[in-house]
Amino acid sequence: MLHLDSVSFLYPGVPVGVRDVSLEVKPGELVAVIGASGSGKTTLLNLLAGFLTPSRGRVVIDGKDVSAMPPEKRNLGIVFQSYGLFPHLRAWENVAYPLKVRGVPLAQRRERALEALRRVGMGNRAENGPRELSGGQQQRVALARALVFQPRGLLLDEPLSALDANLRVEMRDEILRVQRAAGIAALLVTHDQEEALSIADRVAVMREGRLVQVAPPRELYDAPADEETARFVGEANLWRGSVVADGCVRTPVGDLTCNTRGHAVDFHSDVSRVFHREVSHL
Repeated sequence: MLHLDSVSFLYPGVPVGVRDVSLEVKPGELVAVIGASGSGKTTLLNLLAGFLTPSRGRVVIDGKDVSAMPPEKRNLGIVFQSYGLFPHLRAWENVAYPLKVRGVPLAQRRERALEALRRVGMGNRAENGPRELSGGQQQRVALARALVFQPRGLLLDEPLSALDANLRVEMRDEILRVQRAAGIAALLVTHDQEEALSIADRVAVMREGRLVQVAPPRELYDAPADEETARFVGEANLWRGSVVADGCVRTPVGDLTCNTRGHAVDFHSDVSRVFHREVSHL
């Protein structure tokens, strides 16, 4: 389990970072973090990975406080946007590298690397170098490398942004399949809302260093926390109006029924009614 417990971090000299963020990712769960540029989503991943140390709060992995622990001791698999493959090593050698630094004998690490490559559909390219592989194939090798040492969690830092549209869809399905099979907690940072809504069990929306909402994709889409979240997630039309009765909003186009989903709304309060074009029937 990955757990950020009331974590804060500010970069020196600038009011940018994350503030009092709490987020939990359970084993087998994939949580996607989305937000505008500078919202703090990558900072969140770096705090989990150990590349940054929180000024407040705790980073907890499988019940252990690892806030002061260096990245190499946290036993987390990480897939970066740039893949980070060694150009002079063959595919299996790239995958086996985490095992090498852990002192695993050559024969055993080769066997485990080949098995990891087979799991991501790259068993027949084990002897190829990165320059002989396409972008999607390099991504599969990077994913195999992140999982070969049986990590306690998987961190994905915009891993699909360098791929073309068709390959992105294929690879996001592959990442989900492999992560589910491994049964580990995974945190995905992405700027692509569609990607997040398509594969995540829950989506965390960040704004100005704070978590605005954490919810399953359908709930986030149907019941955004506020107007700005509604505009950010998917394509929505917002009609302003005033509450005139329980479950009734008066708008410029007439009175509309609405579900407040348990939120207390006073009569005559100014509200915004959200319409998603693909689910609206007028």
